Amino acid sequence: MFELINNFDFAVLDAIYSGLRCDLLDPIMAGFSYFASNGIGWIVLSLVLLIPKKTRAAGAIALAALLICFLSGELIAKNLIGRIRPYHVYEQFHGAAMPFLLNAGAERGYSFPSGHTSCSFACAIAYFKINKKVGVITLIVAALIGFSRLYNYVHFPTDVFAGMLWGIASGLLAAWIFKKFSLEDKILKIGRKRG
Repeated sequence: MFELINNFDFAVLDAIYSGLRCDLLDPIMAGFSYFASNGIGWIVLSLVLLIPKKTRAAGAIALAALLICFLSGELIAKNLIGRIRPYHVYEQFHGAAMPFLLNAGAERGYSFPSGHTSCSFACAIAYFKINKKVGVITLIVAALIGFSRLYNYVHFPTDVFAGMLWGIASGLLAAWIFKKFSLEDKILKIGRKRG
């Protein structure tokens, strides 16, 4: 079963490499990966959203979703599963060295689930719960970030798919917690002058 999954994963990665990889897309895909590296792009965006009252709830839910992703995915799941990245096992399945260099550089840590993908979908879902139009745009960006992880050969397709589900679950959980404990209302009251 494990070998079947690996064969599927490498077939998808090889198809991306042979069918899509080009000089035009290299910097674009690197840019998408860099934006979500360590969640920094999403953290900055969410912190900015905390400033206006209209977007404050979306920013707060997204930051909570990122925290859930980090604790459950990066600290727990990745270390429990311990799946190595595709560029480390390329020779095992192909019998040859990788035919290209990673345009975004080698990644540290384990591969499953994709942290870039999970944090991106967690934030996108949080934004979607507050504003559907912004949510759709960020869901598209999240999907492109997930794809960039495949393009850059730092994750398997199953890592990215799991990261997407992990992120969606984290975003929905954060939104549920905020609704359950009326945290949106409390956040909106921050900075309000007392009469």
